[in-house]
Amino acid sequence: MIDYTFTYGDLEIFLLILVRVTMFVYIAPFFSMSNTPHPVRIGFSFLLSVLLYGLVPVNTLDYNTIWGFTLIVLKEFFTGLLIGFAAQICTLISNLAGQISDMQIGLSMVQVMSPGSRENVAVSAALYQYAFIGMMLVSGLYRYFISALVDSFRLIPVNGAIFNSDKLLNSMLKFVSAYMIIGFRICLPIFIVTFVMNVILGILARVAPQMNMFAVGVQLKMIVGLSMMYITSILLYNASDFIFSNMRQLMTEFINDLM
Repeated sequence: MIDYTFTYGDLEIFLLILVRVTMFVYIAPFFSMSNTPHPVRIGFSFLLSVLLYGLVPVNTLDYNTIWGFTLIVLKEFFTGLLIGFAAQICTLISNLAGQISDMQIGLSMVQVMSPGSRENVAVSAALYQYAFIGMMLVSGLYRYFISALVDSFRLIPVNGAIFNSDKLLNSMLKFVSAYMIIGFRICLPIFIVTFVMNVILGILARVAPQMNMFAVGVQLKMIVGLSMMYITSILLYNASDFIFSNMRQLMTEFINDLM
């Protein structure tokens, strides 16, 4: 016989699961895109919480006052926030690569709306973001985000998170050290070509001072830079695979740091 009873304690556990899932959905890439309606995010969070309820292990909710329960809610709040943030900060690599590329090409003053955050970003950064989001859909990485969230409940039960500031700080520092390297690798061909072109234009300006190298250089750098961006677009597959690997690694490290 199936037991359909739903006690007040079960409601507390469900609400705690909902808090972690909702924070993850609102901060993780792909799910947190600003053009996604809020009712869709809330409905998806509620549906996923219903599916997870009864399947995840739960520690004893030992509290005596409303402040004790508030502390448990905050623990679940920051657990979902950190797991989603671990994947979200990896998408900032595209912004860094786009800003460096536009600075070299001469489009640093041009700003467009970001597809994910609805903020003004560089043109190349928006193009890289569109490319990475498309590859995220093709590769099925969004399914990995869901599986990582489900596994977090097995490794970190409700009211079982232990925030180790030293481990979290080390994980962040490790990512920041690789953040500049990954972003610079993406725009390295454009940077090298435009740098060599600047050297050549500087030599020509000394050899033939009667030529207006500024007017010629602006147009030439833009044409060559955009051409290099088009030629190196075939390498975005390897770059996205490298970024996605860092997403998985950082999410795993954050989950282990909360255990």
